[in-house]
Amino acid sequence: MAVYQIVEIGADILREKAKEVKEINPSIIKLLDNMVDTMIAADGVGLAAPQIGVSKRVVVVKVGDVLLELVNPVILEKEGESLAEEGCLSVPDMTGDVVRAAKVHVQGLNREGKMVDIHADRLMARALQHEIDHLEGILFVDLAKKTYRK
Repeated sequence: MAVYQIVEIGADILREKAKEVKEINPSIIKLLDNMVDTMIAADGVGLAAPQIGVSKRVVVVKVGDVLLELVNPVILEKEGESLAEEGCLSVPDMTGDVVRAAKVHVQGLNREGKMVDIHADRLMARALQHEIDHLEGILFVDLAKKTYRK
């Protein structure tokens, strides 16, 4: 497996809408594996493909022992509101207070190409929203009510 360099704020790819994945093939499986390795090596909670310079609608999120790998994820439902401080591997040295949905229902393909439904709350819900925003070219600093320098 490989650990990629994380693209930082200012790079065009972070502001672009990522391309839909047409089929899950060996290159997408390898991408998922490498994204997980990169996220873990960077001590992150989540990672979206654009953060490693790849314009594909692919995200990985790990909260506790739960690892989610999603291709073409979509948020179907949001419920409630939650304000919390967020950071981002692509925006080093900064955090911000961001309001997000407290609970989400997300649908996407797993690495086997099967559609999965995820109902998440707390940190998992926040991380999924954060990573799916990356696929739309949105960074947490765009949504933050207040930002802080580390």
